[in-house]
Amino acid sequence: MSAMTSTPAELDDEEARTWRAYACAARRLFAQIDRDMQRDAGLPISYWELLRHLAESPGAAMRMSDLAEATQSAPSRLTHAVTQLESSGLVERRQCTTDRRGSYAALTEKGLAAVVAAGDAATQSLRTHFLGSLSAADLARLRGISEAILAHLDGGTGCPSGQRLRAAGGQPAEVGPGV
Repeated sequence: MSAMTSTPAELDDEEARTWRAYACAARRLFAQIDRDMQRDAGLPISYWELLRHLAESPGAAMRMSDLAEATQSAPSRLTHAVTQLESSGLVERRQCTTDRRGSYAALTEKGLAAVVAAGDAATQSLRTHFLGSLSAADLARLRGISEAILAHLDGGTGCPSGQRLRAAGGQPAEVGPGV
């Protein structure tokens, strides 16, 4: 169907090609990064993202409901993930002192080491499969496009960039890109 004959309920050819290319590239990229991270750091990208949010939070802890919102996870899915991470010694749960129904997920020392290692694996994978395939001009255009989409969806506040953390002993530790 050409652009001239599409209806508001249909994408024209150019819109459809653009959407399909973007969606396919994003799915494949995230799948590749996930495989690389599991191979190189022993963590899937979703668990690394959860740990990264904890590492970037004051006191390396977040209320479970806030963590679910930050990772855009259903509470039951987040509870399962935190249980897995807790059994691995990467996080611990703490009861909220002001609200008996609430609890916190807190990063352990082992968890901080894991988030740093996984950040290194993510950085390498991103440089290999994403950043390395784009020119500086491509990256600037893609960043602008992504920021425009985020601004439309949520005011651009949903995905902070990578931050430097304090590792054990107070030394800066690079967590990696804000994926």
